This record gives sequence, structure tokens and C-alpha cells, in this order.
Amino acid sequence: MRFKQGLAAAFAALALCLSACDGDDGATGPAGPQGPAGPQGPGGSAEVLLDLSLIGRYAANVFDEGAAEIIDHDPKTQRLFVINAAAATVDVLDVADPSAPVLLETIDASAEGAGANSVAIFDGVAAVAIEADPKTDPGKVVFYDTTSLQKLGEARVGALPDMLTFTPDGKAVLVANEGEPSEGYTVDPPGSVSVIDVSGGFANPSVATADFSAFNAQAAALRESGVRIYGPGATVAQDLEPEYIAVAPNGASAWVALQEANAIGVLDLSDLSAPVFTEVLPLGYKDHRVLGNELDASDRDGAINIRNWPVFGMYQPDAIASYAFNGKTYYITANEGDDRNDFIPGGETTRIKSLTLDAEAFPDAATLQADEAIGRLAATRFNGDTDGDGDFDALYVLGGRSFSIWSEGAMQLYDSGADFERITARRYPQNFNASHDGNEAEDRSDAKGPEPEGLVLGQIAGRTFAFIGLERIGGIMVYDVTNPQSARFVQYLNSRDFSRTPGDDPQAGDLGPEGLVFIAAEDSPIDVPMLVVGHEVSGTTAFYRIDVIELD
Repeated sequence: MRFKQGLAAAFAALALCLSACDGDDGATGPAGPQGPAGPQGPGGSAEVLLDLSLIGRYAANVFDEGAAEIIDHDPKTQRLFVINAAAATVDVLDVADPSAPVLLETIDASAEGAGANSVAIFDGVAAVAIEADPKTDPGKVVFYDTTSLQKLGEARVGALPDMLTFTPDGKAVLVANEGEPSEGYTVDPPGSVSVIDVSGGFANPSVATADFSAFNAQAAALRESGVRIYGPGATVAQDLEPEYIAVAPNGASAWVALQEANAIGVLDLSDLSAPVFTEVLPLGYKDHRVLGNELDASDRDGAINIRNWPVFGMYQPDAIASYAFNGKTYYITANEGDDRNDFIPGGETTRIKSLTLDAEAFPDAATLQADEAIGRLAATRFNGDTDGDGDFDALYVLGGRSFSIWSEGAMQLYDSGADFERITARRYPQNFNASHDGNEAEDRSDAKGPEPEGLVLGQIAGRTFAFIGLERIGGIMVYDVTNPQSARFVQYLNSRDFSRTPGDDPQAGDLGPEGLVFIAAEDSPIDVPMLVVGHEVSGTTAFYRIDVIELD
């Protein structure tokens, strides 16, 4: 919608102020202020400004049990489907009035398997990913009519089906079978992607599954290129664990996030009956010594201290999304980070102060390993001993504390650098880097910081916007990413109430954003764009109205 000239000018002035304020966060690192670009910054002119406002919330009244994880919206019925992992169900909400969402019915998925993990909707059909018991056995995808909620059919897929998505034309469903190992690595199924052809209907769809067995003989070359293959005794096919899928806008291929491996699998979809992984692309490492890539690395230094440190961040994306610009496809990643501490005997990570650092690479090791420096920062034990002599020549930490934009060949075109920590430090200095289950400042500084996890893109007024959820401190970062080489910060909003104690007070607000859905104006129950966010810790689903201001 177009507002009056005076109101548009006021919002433009406000955006300039917010950008300037967020850029000066008072951090003392050598980089100086590294705030986001304002409306006339590197991203070019600001044709559009957005203002997101919370207009409604649904609460499952279950804390820290995954009661509102992955979500999707059906515009035909104005229903929202919410994965409730706590009860192994899918809650179906009536969102015709998003200011007062109502629980209509619950799909009990427990009869289909151990629990529901994800949901995706296309043209009146909801696809639900359901894991087996044990999780290392093949799972299934079950299809439901979004109006009657009757089961339409099912398809057998790989082990631990997690995220799933329809292709743009709706002819197929792709499901990321994570193939996570059992505790202690006694069983380690291959990671894979199942392609379910539903062009002939949902009653008995055909399934073709692509894994990485063709890369087993290339393990040494993949490691040399930067792909992390390190599971105990694992082949390449066992070690690569698909986390998330982004299908190219033309539907011919997809990017598959291999989170722990810090890599991307490229999936050829030209023949749905024979999908194949053609490449495994390493994402490289974020050099936190570089200006603009600062981080707050200690929870024991007593202050916000966003500065450069001699460590490398592994991007390890969770959610990814694709979009087109000037006829080319680009991908956006939420660089969360992940470890295998729950599965590898002895764990994967340890604090840097417990590592033996190479004297030549780290002549100031004693200073660095102090608690107030990077001594408490969690690093992987499986990267960094480059010469195999038992000490660490480089330090690798989990996640990028950022989002990135990549070309199809995995060339990084943009990274948000230290933006997320600088912006949240400015906005919430008393609760900076708090976790999602407590308000203590800097609780997560030594482990992935704000932890960007969820991500969705939206087209508004001819431009592309990214909405990124911060799992720990909470809230949503909004960026204009239309030009992949010059993204622009737009807004940060957080519906959490830091004056209340998570877990003890149901009014503490929304905690742990995970699943995000963008609803275009033409599909929205209120005729303007919306963002809906599922929060796994608070068990709440939040509804945001997106007001649009087009500047002349």
C-alpha cells in the first residue's frame, strides 16, 4: 500500500536513524562500528520500507518441548499447519482472523511413526514428514487433504525424514532424510533425499531416492576441498546428513544443506525418476580475524566485546532458500552451526582453553586461552591439527553468526558479518546473547551467539526480502536481498519480554524461533503480506502484519 508523502518521509527518516544507531554499538574491537547499510547504503536506493508488527499469537501452553516447530499456510482454507513434536501431532489453526487464531483440529501422527518433523503445503495438500522408531529405520511422508484432513496416501522414504518441500510446479515432494546416527555410532544410515512424484496423485506415489554412495571413493579429495567427513568409521554416504532443501526457481535442480559437513549437495532434478547428486560443494570458512567479521567470544568477560579473534567459523547452514535475480539463481543460508556431541563418543567440541595450541601459530596462547578471551569458546576437535602432530595450528568454531548469499557454484557474494551481534547488542545490551531459556547476558557468546536458524524469503513490491530467525536471543532480522551482492538491513523485531522469566512465566513471549512462513498479500487473510513464526521453546506461533511503504 502507498502511504501519504509525509508518512513515507517520516519512515525514511526513522530508518536512517535506526541504521545509524545500530551501526554504533559501542563495541571496542579494532574494526570499529560495523553497522548495517542504511537506505542509501551499498544496497542502493530504498524503494521499499517495511514495518512488521505483531498482531496475534497462538500458544500451545507447552514449554521447551517443541510444541510449535515447523509451520506452513494453506491459502485455500486460511489454515495454518503447525508441527507439535511434543505430542507427535500436527495442530491445525484457523487463521482467518490472525489476531485471534483458533485451534480447529489436531492430526495425530503418532499412529504413523515416532513423530512428525516437518510439513509443506501445495494446492490443498499437506505433506508431513514422519520418522520411524528407531529413527535409523526408513521413515515416511504422509499426505493429508487440508480441508477434510483425511489421509490421501503415503510414501516410504529414507531414515529420519526431516525438512520437506514441494517443487515449484507441485509435481514432486523432496524430503531431506537426515540419516542421523544412533548414540555411539552403533548404527549410521546413509543420508539421502527422496523425490516423491505426485503428478499422478497421492494414493500411491512413486519414490526415487538419491544418496552419496557415488562419492565414497572420493572421501580424501572431498576432505582436501574442505568438506567435513569425520564420523567414526563412516563412509561419505553415511557421513553426509541432508538438513534442508532449496529448489531452484526453474525446478531443474536443488541445493541441499549438509550442515555438519559445512557443505552443499547439488541435486539434479531433470529426471524425477532418477535424481542424482552431481556435486558436493564446500562452503569454506569465515575468517574472524577480518574486519567486519568480529564476534563476542566469551561469556566470562563481563562486557559486550565484539572484536576480531584468530578463529575460523564453519558456516554450517540450517535453513536455505533460493531466488532469482537478473536471470540467475542465488541461495541464502542461515549459518547456525551444529555439532555431533550427542553421537560421537567423547563429543565433538571442547573449549579452546583445553586444547594444546601450536606455539608457532599461537605465540600468545596463554593470553588467548584465558576465560575472558577465547578460552571458553567451543571449538571442534576434528579440524585444526593440520600437520597431525597433536596440537592445533588453527581453530574452528561452529556457525557463522550470520546469513550469506551464494551463487549456484557456492561462491559467497554477501555475508552479514557481525551485524546480528552488533544490532542485538545495541537493542538489548542487558540481555545480549541470552539463550532462549534464560535472560542471562552473554550466555551464548561462547557457543554460536545469536544462532540464526530459520529463514524464509518474500517478494514484496518487486523486491526480495529475507526474514531470518535468531534461535537464542530470539527475534527476526529483515534484510532486502534483491541484489545478492548488496543486501540491506531493514528491521529487527523481537516479541520476547525480557522482564519475565522463560519457563516460569507464560507471558515471557516468543522463544526459540524455528519455522517461518511468508504469506503474500494475495494469499493473506488480511490482504496485506504477513510473516508467521513457530517458536519451539515457548510453544507459540506468532503472526506479524507487514506494512509496506513505497518511497517516491
